[in-house]
Amino acid sequence: MTNRRTAMNNPGILILAGVAGVALGVMFFGGLWWTVRRGVASPQPALWFLVSSLLRVAITLAGFYFVSGGQWQRLVSCLVGFMAARFIVTRLTRSAGEKQMRPTQEASHAP
Repeated sequence: MTNRRTAMNNPGILILAGVAGVALGVMFFGGLWWTVRRGVASPQPALWFLVSSLLRVAITLAGFYFVSGGQWQRLVSCLVGFMAARFIVTRLTRSAGEKQMRPTQEASHAP
């Protein structure tokens, strides 16, 4: 019981769980980005998306299970890291062209 109690109060463990969540998120969302880029150019895109989805979900769920160790605090920390990774991957995968393309402002009145 003392090991479990000290692990729950140790902020280092929660930080490591958050870092693991970021790693899982980068794998998941980076894998999604990679799959979309490969899948749209493939003659069998459905196969790409199906296999990728199953692998990404299985790895992510196994990672959450392993990292949490049956403690909800670790799971929450891992989930926060996972969601942070979504924003990181979204920002990193934007191409330079998408950053420069801004919708033009329309006139506020009709001609």
